[in-house]
Amino acid sequence: MDHIYQDVIFLIERLHRHFLEVVKTELDRLGMEDINNVQALILFNIGEEELTVGELTNRGYYLGSNVSYNVKKMVENDYLVHERSTHDRRSIRVRLSPKGLELYGRMKVMFTRHIEELETNPAHVDELKDAIKSLRHLEQFWTRLLALGLRGPLNSVSAA
Repeated sequence: MDHIYQDVIFLIERLHRHFLEVVKTELDRLGMEDINNVQALILFNIGEEELTVGELTNRGYYLGSNVSYNVKKMVENDYLVHERSTHDRRSIRVRLSPKGLELYGRMKVMFTRHIEELETNPAHVDELKDAIKSLRHLEQFWTRLLALGLRGPLNSVSAA
């Protein structure tokens, strides 16, 4: 079982890197040099909403400092508009600018292309549904571990 667990973890990591490369290739194809693949995914997560950086961090599961840095760069490159919240002056709200909305639309087209290609083989759709189910189980397992503070068998293993 240990090799299966490790294989899944490493596969998740590789898949994420591959997907970031897919997004980078799409940005290169569009000639967009002022935004990187991680920023484009953050932008896509914002979509047509207005969010605080904290909400974006919670929703996207990004590291806080990375989100702040990337939001700053996207504001500088006119992909995002930011303003202080009228209710809480410490909080900054962000939304897509017209330039950001244009990229958001292009990314939606990219996702639609991917979905259409995957849907040409119904077996792939079923396999993806099974993968989602398995990954959700793994997410729940990790969530339980975190909730328990990693107590139990992990703490009983002595350092070598």
